[in-house]
Amino acid sequence: MTSVADVDYRERPVDLLSDYECFVDALDLDPRQRWQRRRAGRVFLERYPDVAAWMCRPTSARLADLHRFKAWPLFTWLVVDGRLRADLELLLAKPGGVDLGTWWSIAHAEDVGLAYEVAQRLGWSPNWARQVIRHSAPVLCLWLAKTFTQLTDDDFDAAARQAEQVNVRASTRDRFAGRCLALRQLCFQAGIVNRPPRDSKAPAWSPAEHAAAIAQPDIRRDVIRYAEVVSTTLRPGTAQMRIKAIRVLADWLAEHHRDVVRLDQLDRNCHIEPFLAWSRTRPCRGSNGGGKTVGLTVFHHDLVDLRVFFEDIAEWGWPTAPQRRLLFLSDLPRLPEPMPRALAPDSDRALMNAIAALEDPFARCGLTVLRATGIRVGELLDLELDCIVDFDTHGTWPRVPLGKLSTERMVPLDPEPLALLDTWIANRGPQRSLPHPRDSRLTDFVFVERGRRIGAHRLRVALHAAVAAAELKDRAGNPLHVTLHQLRHTFGTSLVNAGMNLPALMALLGHVTPEMTLRYARLASPTIRDAYQKAMTKLNGRRPLFTIPAGTNRAIPSKIDWLHTEMLKTRVAHGFCSRDPIAGACPYANICEQCDNFVPDPEQADVLEHQRDDIRALRDDATDRGWTDETARHERVVNTLDSHLQRVSRATPADDTP
Repeated sequence: MTSVADVDYRERPVDLLSDYECFVDALDLDPRQRWQRRRAGRVFLERYPDVAAWMCRPTSARLADLHRFKAWPLFTWLVVDGRLRADLELLLAKPGGVDLGTWWSIAHAEDVGLAYEVAQRLGWSPNWARQVIRHSAPVLCLWLAKTFTQLTDDDFDAAARQAEQVNVRASTRDRFAGRCLALRQLCFQAGIVNRPPRDSKAPAWSPAEHAAAIAQPDIRRDVIRYAEVVSTTLRPGTAQMRIKAIRVLADWLAEHHRDVVRLDQLDRNCHIEPFLAWSRTRPCRGSNGGGKTVGLTVFHHDLVDLRVFFEDIAEWGWPTAPQRRLLFLSDLPRLPEPMPRALAPDSDRALMNAIAALEDPFARCGLTVLRATGIRVGELLDLELDCIVDFDTHGTWPRVPLGKLSTERMVPLDPEPLALLDTWIANRGPQRSLPHPRDSRLTDFVFVERGRRIGAHRLRVALHAAVAAAELKDRAGNPLHVTLHQLRHTFGTSLVNAGMNLPALMALLGHVTPEMTLRYARLASPTIRDAYQKAMTKLNGRRPLFTIPAGTNRAIPSKIDWLHTEMLKTRVAHGFCSRDPIAGACPYANICEQCDNFVPDPEQADVLEHQRDDIRALRDDATDRGWTDETARHERVVNTLDSHLQRVSRATPADDTP
């Protein structure tokens, strides 16, 4: 079969029909097919000798002409040979079976070979590569009158805009848009264009664009100015949420208080307090609302943003700022402080065994690294190829990039997740650097596949599959709901239960305030467990306290009962004293006997002897219980009483009775 490139048209005659008949005669076709093509071309050109003027006819009329005259081979030759430039609507509306892509591929064999080489490197299936390279690439290149290697970023942007305007079926338009994104990815990996494709969905509004949607002109002007100021210092997401909160108030004013057209007209009693009552149960905004009301956290954040907005414009001296404070700290609801939702140890083991058996290498590697390091999912997906640092005897540590709190940190990595990460990097293959979403610098991300970054959705799907494989159920018998962030909570909880101190845990988790880490201190830490166990051991091993039997007058315990109680006991001259061990020893115990001004009464020597003997028993009891402080206290009292008794014996005269 003779190709378009095989026919020499360096000296092209002016007559289109003669050139076309020459081309048909060179084709490897049977005589009847050549006669049909020559006749169809002759009839069409006799009817429309000026093909440029024919291109001005409506698309439906041109499609009918090509079908009626069977002139699609002629049209294909005119377009591929560069004698006619077709519009995008006609190229997309062509019926199936028109071999436009085949002849274009033959005419640009070198470009097609390059495209297939890049597609194979990206891991595309043969069917998808054929759809993109043989179907959509010819349409785009013929519409632009360019070759594959001449395409630019502006060409793809223009094609996306033009595809939205052509009058074709929606399925055709969507199919072309999707293939154009893939073709742009192909050109980016081949080094033909400089910008990778982005999602086909519309980009999110900027803070200024959100502010421009406010109905009141004066308020809109102030909020746009405020959005431009805060966008220079705040993150895009933070600035966007603040302007959204202001929009909620502005939209409510437009509906309920149309007389308020300036910010300085706001009054707390008339406007802010009714707004607070409405805002607590207002419906969710956007397509994902579904008739639900906002939660307490959203309500709290909206009030914080509004309060900051009013305070900012007041401190900046804006003339339209309200004259009095509108929102106070007491207006902010107290948010609940739930503990980290960690998995139980048996569920954690079963889940990790199921993750290790996953077929998807990305999911297996990503989920294992999440559980082994406790990093956030966004930090995992932002890991770069040079993030692994080997500190020799101190092990291997990946550098966690800037994440939620704009902090970098290093975390240790065990051999098993390190092996999975090394395997993924080894099989990743060469990928072109992609712009970083934070600062647009070209970055070699670890988790890139087929020229694109991998999203968190794939991890969530794999996690749900692992939960099902591990047969984890809730109390109702449904599959246990596990989130990616629970792997981080499980990591932190296991370290706390193993005895890690909170400062070290704070560094590992990347917390910037101790309050964030203190949430883990409320878990079943070994410190709390040990203190509880010691207290319960004492309570369970303690003899019952002496009680007064009902109906008796005996309110004094016997010495034996008193000596065996697990209390902090003190023997005074004329009775017993006991305190609970939790209360500690009494600071006034035996204070009189140990006072320097104490003078023993010789007539009470027997009382002192009995007291000394009892205190010796208390000393021995404290020694048996391991109460060293109590033993030392009783020993001091015994020594003091011995000294007093010696003084008494020296002061008592000898008995001279015969």
